[in-house]
Amino acid sequence: MFEKKDYSQLTLEELLIEEKKIKKNEIFSAVIIGFLIGVMVFGVVKNGFGFLYLAIPIFLIAGIFKNSQVQKQNLKEIQVEINNKNGKKDK
Repeated sequence: MFEKKDYSQLTLEELLIEEKKIKKNEIFSAVIIGFLIGVMVFGVVKNGFGFLYLAIPIFLIAGIFKNSQVQKQNLKEIQVEINNKNGKKDK
């Protein structure tokens, strides 16, 4: 799927850019999940339980959530590298 980046090879500026991208992706994922939950609620209220309104959004939410967990792990690695680079810069 995605290649694993070696964050230790990136400069501080590149790390900050990557951190900003991941934070934007987290917000976007939360908005999409909220929208899909809204679709599910609307479908159940309007038409009752059905495959279109329940199963498809649940599969999409699961995929987005799984990707979000990977992004959170990458964000932690980036923040560790940023702290390491800032520590080297201060000394």
